[in-house]
Amino acid sequence: MRPFILGVLLFGQLFAAADAAPDSRTTETRMAKSLLAVRNNRLDIAMNEVDSLLQVNPNYKLAQLVKGDLLMAKAGAISGFGNAPHVSGDKIQDMRDEARVRLQRTQAPSQTSRAPHYLWQLNAQQKYALVVDTSRSTLYVYENVNGEPRYLTDFYVTIGKLGTEKVSTGDQRTPIGVYFIQANLPKNQLADMYGSGAFPLSYPNEWDRKNGRTGSGIWLHGTSSDTYSRPPRASNGCVVLNNDDLNKLAPYLQVGITPVIITNKMAWSTQEDEAERTTLLHEIERWRQDWASLNTGAYLKHYARNFSSDNADYEAWARQKQAVNAGKSWIKLNLNDVSLLTYPEQPGMVVVNFEQDYSSSNLSNRMKKRQYWIKQNKQWQIIYEGSA
Repeated sequence: MRPFILGVLLFGQLFAAADAAPDSRTTETRMAKSLLAVRNNRLDIAMNEVDSLLQVNPNYKLAQLVKGDLLMAKAGAISGFGNAPHVSGDKIQDMRDEARVRLQRTQAPSQTSRAPHYLWQLNAQQKYALVVDTSRSTLYVYENVNGEPRYLTDFYVTIGKLGTEKVSTGDQRTPIGVYFIQANLPKNQLADMYGSGAFPLSYPNEWDRKNGRTGSGIWLHGTSSDTYSRPPRASNGCVVLNNDDLNKLAPYLQVGITPVIITNKMAWSTQEDEAERTTLLHEIERWRQDWASLNTGAYLKHYARNFSSDNADYEAWARQKQAVNAGKSWIKLNLNDVSLLTYPEQPGMVVVNFEQDYSSSNLSNRMKKRQYWIKQNKQWQIIYEGSA
């Protein structure tokens, strides 16, 4: 009988790492042990691990396929992963991809000591923040500790069938950007395909609309009742977790508050980030002072020429601000709960959220505001401003 060579065909050097689990995720640990046992031609151990997986999660399709291959290997009827008859080639590739990612997650653990590049500053309301690294099919959860992110846990996720960089309705891609949890939809309000619940995201955001991106309905959600997990690329653009993981994630999510950054590949914080954060906070304070001082000319210098709000370009914005400020004798302005989130795949752009406490000689209000600051020609300027 020809030896079963799943590990060799699929993963090559990935099997060189030690047989140790970096976290408590039993299913991934057992799957990795099974694949390592296959590489060492210990089919009995591999079968025991797969059986254990299927006892807990009978709808785990990857485990089902591996068990089928192991049974056929014992009979001498298979020479590689997924070579059994009557199995779709596309489905086999999906299973190969999931096996590769699952193994990578156990053998190349997450960096828990470093902060992600995207979370420059969290405000007091943002108790947690999420970062989705689509290259690793991983959703990271960070806790806000005095404005700084601290790693808590992470989960395997599925993204769009055609990858990332969503542009249009129905393109089966997952968007890249900075988003926020918009709602909490319970299981009893949803079709079975969404599993144990769903959390819609704020796609398209202001930057998406500015760039003509269309579509909607990008959610965090679970899996159907007949499925334990899905391959890395299997959704229509949503970020999908298995139901147990979604239930564990749910307590960390705050509607209208929790940021969800989706990136092609995780970037980690550097010393340069700290310097740029300090510079940007200084520019935000100068913007506040120039507005409060009624120095409209200095105030408008903080806005880029390609600035836009929801209904005005730079020229219209400048005319409106000049007219409004001309009718005031004084302004008081305070900013509270400031957060800074750098935008993935857009170097030098930061999403700034804050609560604006404004009063003047003829108007007072308090509102949540969002600005997009971008560094152009070595200068931080506002490219978008509107209510949050």
